[in-house]
Amino acid sequence: MSPPRRIGLLGGSFDPPHLAHLALARLAREHLALDELRWVPAGQPWQKAHRRLAPAADREAMVGLLVRGEDRFLIDRCEIERAGATYTIDTVRAMAAAEPDAELFLILGQDQFGRLDTWRDWREIVQRVILAVAARDGFEPMPPQALKALPFRLRRLPLPPLPIASSGIRDALAQGHDVSSLVGPDVAGYIADHHLYRKA
Repeated sequence: MSPPRRIGLLGGSFDPPHLAHLALARLAREHLALDELRWVPAGQPWQKAHRRLAPAADREAMVGLLVRGEDRFLIDRCEIERAGATYTIDTVRAMAAAEPDAELFLILGQDQFGRLDTWRDWREIVQRVILAVAARDGFEPMPPQALKALPFRLRRLPLPPLPIASSGIRDALAQGHDVSSLVGPDVAGYIADHHLYRKA
């Protein structure tokens, strides 16, 4: 009998996607020996209801440019195509139904991991997936207090310091700065060509 397929899920608004996202994805692919890693751009993430995102089609296109030529990376459109607010549990349930024998790894940053107990049906999420958490600067991932009381599976991803954030990139773009070193030339070119993140 062949071993179960190992599938990583890397979700986010990717507004815009950047080189720290790519570094985390590459690390997870190799460190977890993934058969495939699915990038899942959010449609309407409930956590980001306070601000307007770039159109989903643009965010998907930028992810495609960022990962072009990478082995075992796929873009999953399930959250873009799903109506209403985006919740990770819906994606996990759909993936578990489509790949019932696969091992699912939910790839998270430390900040996401630290507030996992605020997500919809988070207890079900941790039952269904293995949490793969970026451990930056040598620090161990710290679960929220509520999660400590439950059994969960955790894999630590030793990510080196990468001080890049989408919010900072948007601020830099609004001020007219070049962000090629943060997002790569292809994504930077797309942002310029489509006039994204400019001041209104």
